[in-house]
Amino acid sequence: MLNLYLEKTDAKYLAGRNKMSTLYGGIEAGGTKFICAVGTCPDDLIAQKRVSTTTPEETITQVIDFFQQQPRLSAVGIGSFGPIDLNPVSSTYGYITTTPKTGWSFIDLVGPIRRALDIPVAFDTDVNAAAFGEHRWGGAQGLDNFIYLTIGTGIGGGGMVNGKLMHGMVHPEMGHMIIPHDKQTDPYAGHCPYHGDCFEGLACGPALEQRWGQPGENLPTDHPAWLLEGRYLALAISNLICTLSPQRIVVGGGIMEQTQLFPIIRQDITRLLNGYVRSEEIQEHIENYIVPPKLNRQAGILGALALAIESAG
Repeated sequence: MLNLYLEKTDAKYLAGRNKMSTLYGGIEAGGTKFICAVGTCPDDLIAQKRVSTTTPEETITQVIDFFQQQPRLSAVGIGSFGPIDLNPVSSTYGYITTTPKTGWSFIDLVGPIRRALDIPVAFDTDVNAAAFGEHRWGGAQGLDNFIYLTIGTGIGGGGMVNGKLMHGMVHPEMGHMIIPHDKQTDPYAGHCPYHGDCFEGLACGPALEQRWGQPGENLPTDHPAWLLEGRYLALAISNLICTLSPQRIVVGGGIMEQTQLFPIIRQDITRLLNGYVRSEEIQEHIENYIVPPKLNRQAGILGALALAIESAG
């Protein structure tokens, strides 16, 4: 596995490598860390760096400094936490907008990077970027319609419809759909500062910790937390199946490293759909329909790189 926290700084190697092929940059912009990479594909990441997400000025400056130390790039792709403004004619295009991340509301992310590097900058949500990475190199290759969900500190969703990444008035906010909440079985009020007990509010990492008094990774695999978590995930995914009819659903993020969740989700979805959606993928091959990402934790950074490659034509 490639080490995303290793930065290769052999200038002679990089200069020689740059003569052989066009290079691209990728930025996975997260609320905890920014991952930066330079390369062309999963097997060719020649420089990588992790930058802690502190203040916008400090973080963006470190990102720019990293890329300025690299050979000339053709384009950079950014997959960012959000919400973000993706409307290219908007006065705040390239901004992070109403994020609950302290200090990052209405921050221009694309502008400073594009001005400093003087190259095209592709911009999308972190989940759409991860979806694009899975489409190019991972578990969604050859599909025109699929969904990518990330279940972690927050919950987000993206993907493709008819071969195009999902965009619209703003962008998908699948983590904030409203799902059934039995307050007698689960009296937890919810973590979301906007909606309380929406999908993210009930099933994100902080919700697990607040509900059970300890982080999810500390809970045993047979803890009742995972049956409840699987139930909420199945409810949300069932809604997405009925709404978008995706050819596959890829579910990643830190919480999904609890692999015991996958059979729970698949079983609950089969029960919830109750035979209504008649499809061989669900009736006979659901283990190949609801799957973890093939790119694992690299889906985000590789997706950002794929955005850069796409933007450069």
